[in-house]
Amino acid sequence: MSDKHIIHMDQDSFFVSVEVRKDPALIGKPVIIGGTSDRGVVASCSYEARKFGVHSAMSSRMAKMLCPHAIFIKGNMDAYSKASQEITEILRSRVPLIEKASIDEHYIDMTGMDRFHGTRQYAHELRQTVIRETGLPISFGLSVNKTVSKMATNECKPNGELDIRQHEVKGFLDPLSIRKIPGLGEKTFMKLSDMGIKKIFTLTQIHPDQMISLLGKNGLALLQKAKGIDQSQVIPYQEQKSIGTQCTFKADTIDVETIGNLITSMVMDLGFELRQKKKIAACITVTIRYSNFEDVTRQATIPYTSMDGVLIRKAKELFKQLYQKRMLIRLVGVRFSNLVNGFEQIDLYENSQEQYNLCQAMDKIRRRFGEKSIMPASVLNLKI
Repeated sequence: MSDKHIIHMDQDSFFVSVEVRKDPALIGKPVIIGGTSDRGVVASCSYEARKFGVHSAMSSRMAKMLCPHAIFIKGNMDAYSKASQEITEILRSRVPLIEKASIDEHYIDMTGMDRFHGTRQYAHELRQTVIRETGLPISFGLSVNKTVSKMATNECKPNGELDIRQHEVKGFLDPLSIRKIPGLGEKTFMKLSDMGIKKIFTLTQIHPDQMISLLGKNGLALLQKAKGIDQSQVIPYQEQKSIGTQCTFKADTIDVETIGNLITSMVMDLGFELRQKKKIAACITVTIRYSNFEDVTRQATIPYTSMDGVLIRKAKELFKQLYQKRMLIRLVGVRFSNLVNGFEQIDLYENSQEQYNLCQAMDKIRRRFGEKSIMPASVLNLKI
């Protein structure tokens, strides 16, 4: 028996909600956030658009065919990042333990606090505070662990609240489609469906050894989730978590082209690390050390991302702002901070799908052959 009280809070159609807050005339209309050309991609859509079959990651061309009267908005990741920070600050100031799982969702561990607060009522009041102070809709699920609370949220959205007690977990999960299990991908869904396993109840009847033979160690983890078992902890949110790297030149240099290529290489390595850890960053810092050992640093807040193209452009822009003295440089450093868990939201630009696919293809090669197995030609013969 679990005595945990885990709240999962998730924004409803987050990107769309931010746009609606800015322009209330969009209320009740089918709104699609994403690239507007045929090669663009849907990043988010309103519930009104979803009724026509539109969903995230769908091509804009298909979305237009399904919902020709939809309102397309290219989107503003900077605005979405700022709105995300608003919500995080409201929540973190009112709860004992919070994890920022992605740009639009949080886990809150209220275990032990039920002696002082009725957890269900407190979660309700917390949700109302977010809605009142930000004007953005939010839903929550409350249950005994992260998996069940997230699934509860998904079932009560939009604009909902759902409390699943320990004795209710099995009755809640069993009738649901296996698609509802967090982390279950399309290939696994198809494999299980082909075996006639479409409901969670059916999945729970399979022997653990058979799940391991079918799906490896992930099969056992999936079976545990289907049974409502999840021992993962709420990881405290820390704004300053970061990753970084730096390089000291063998000889001090003013070769701006070489430094630019080095920055590209450093950012790509860090970007790969972000994606491997399923992290996205909201701040980038560039540091240079002159030959007289003077350090100068500049940082910028960026929309949450882990895409190489966005990060490289910003890093080079910061270096250009920094390097004013035309003095020999001894060291260059790059750091990404304000990290949160989350998959890469496909950037809302016309060529973003190609960039995203390129990153995915390069990462696959790196995972198989090593981090330095593929890189731009400009950094192949980098000598530092």
